[in-house]
Amino acid sequence: MAAALIWSSESLDDIDALAQFIGRDSPRHAQRVVEALFDLGDAIAAHPLAGRVVPELGEHHVRERFLYSYRIIYEIRPERIEVLAVLHGRRLLESIGERFEE
Repeated sequence: MAAALIWSSESLDDIDALAQFIGRDSPRHAQRVVEALFDLGDAIAAHPLAGRVVPELGEHHVRERFLYSYRIIYEIRPERIEVLAVLHGRRLLESIGERFEE
């Protein structure tokens, strides 16, 4: 059974920003990318351990999956799975480090 997947407000802001960036060149492509990200969220909810442990953090409960050149970083908690960030693969994780502080 799939766990409840929660998109943090920051991760939704990330998606909005990337959709705006892509949409400057192709609104249609931006829509496809956003839809694919939410589809991947469904896959994460169904199989949360399929993602790899985020190398920069080394925490077993913080994992990531990839879509195109984007990293979807999420935390597995007992009661839910929370998407913490959606980042371009070249963006440094340190730029959003406050999202991972307990």
